[in-house]
Amino acid sequence: MPRISAATVADHRANQHAALLEAAREILAAEGVHGLTPAAVGARIGLARSSVYRYFSSTADILAQLVEDAFPRWSARLRAAIAPAGPDASLPARIRAYGRAALDFVGSPDYALIPALQAIGLPGECRVRVDELHGELIAPLADALREAGADHPALRAELAWGVVRAGARRLMPDAAAHDPEPSADADPDDIIEITLDVLARALR
Repeated sequence: MPRISAATVADHRANQHAALLEAAREILAAEGVHGLTPAAVGARIGLARSSVYRYFSSTADILAQLVEDAFPRWSARLRAAIAPAGPDASLPARIRAYGRAALDFVGSPDYALIPALQAIGLPGECRVRVDELHGELIAPLADALREAGADHPALRAELAWGVVRAGARRLMPDAAAHDPEPSADADPDDIIEITLDVLARALR
């Protein structure tokens, strides 16, 4: 019988689940979706494959649970970033803060979820849920635009997310290999500032 390493069985399972999710995140970031299997995740924390299946039924299930774990955290960060605060609570400053937080997503292990979700066939209901969670990432920007009286705030926010994604692609480690002008914006700080400038101008 597995050794219980917490006060209760429920706590033990919660701890195991958290450790497995962290292991899955590390594998996905380092090896991509093809290295992500229940067996590989279990091996990383010393858990037998049969035990891992108590938490994940498949690689698709691992990805779905990673999304459920990651997207709400980033949604909260984005909402906090765009909230009115400090001496400069103008809308442009708030938009730039939101954009910077969104670009931080690129440097996190969670970002590996994006290509993984595109590479693997998730069940229809999971796709719907991913779309819902993606909408939660954009919602804080739409809400700020709505409060400022902008027309069509949801559409503006959706289009603005495209600016963030374009900047994010330039920040990826292999971006230079696909860049027709690799010397033009190789400095990550320049990429961030240009992206934030374009974002703020697009939403003024």
